[in-house]
Amino acid sequence: MNFMYKRLLYFISLIFTLWVIFLLPQKAPAQELELEEYRIKAAFLYNFARFIEWPEKVFENNSSINLCILGEDPFNNNLDTIHKKPVRDRILTVRRVNTVQEVRNCQIIFISASEKNNLMHILNELKDLSIFTIGDTEGFAQHGVIINFYIEQDKVRFEINVNAAKHSKLQISSKLLKLARIIDVK
Repeated sequence: MNFMYKRLLYFISLIFTLWVIFLLPQKAPAQELELEEYRIKAAFLYNFARFIEWPEKVFENNSSINLCILGEDPFNNNLDTIHKKPVRDRILTVRRVNTVQEVRNCQIIFISASEKNNLMHILNELKDLSIFTIGDTEGFAQHGVIINFYIEQDKVRFEINVNAAKHSKLQISSKLLKLARIIDVK
C-alpha cells in the first residue's frame, strides 16, 4: 500500500508540474523579445545623447537634457535606467508627454508608433527647433525623423537622416554615423 501511495503522489506531482508548465499563462517569447528590444533601445537613447551636439542657445535656461516620449510609451520601465544619468556636463531626464505642444523644453523626442498618423504635423511643429527626433516606425526617417530604429537579423539597428539633422542644426558625431545606415532624403 505504501508503494501505491508513493506512485500516486508521484503521478499527481507530475501532472501538476506539467499543468504549471503548459497551461498557466506565461510571457510569450515575442513579448520577451519586445521587452529586450526596448531595453536595448533605451541604452541607445542614452548613448545617442553623448554623440549629438546642440547649438548652445538650446541650453540657455536648462542644465539638463530632456528626453521626452511623445505618445504611447513602449519602453515600460526600461527608461528608468537612464533617467538622471550624466551626459557630458548635464543630466539626462526622461519625461512622458502627450502633445507636441509639451515638447518645447525637450532636446530629444522619441516619437512613438502611436503618433504615426500625426508625424507630419509633429515634424512641422518642430521644424525650426533644434530637437533631436527619434522613432522606431518604418518610414519615419524618410519623412524627416533624424534617427529611426529598425530590426535586421534579430538585431536593433538604426538609420540616420543626415539632412534632417542638418536642418535642425544638430551635429552628429562621425563615430555614430559610421554605425548607422544613412538616409539621404532631400
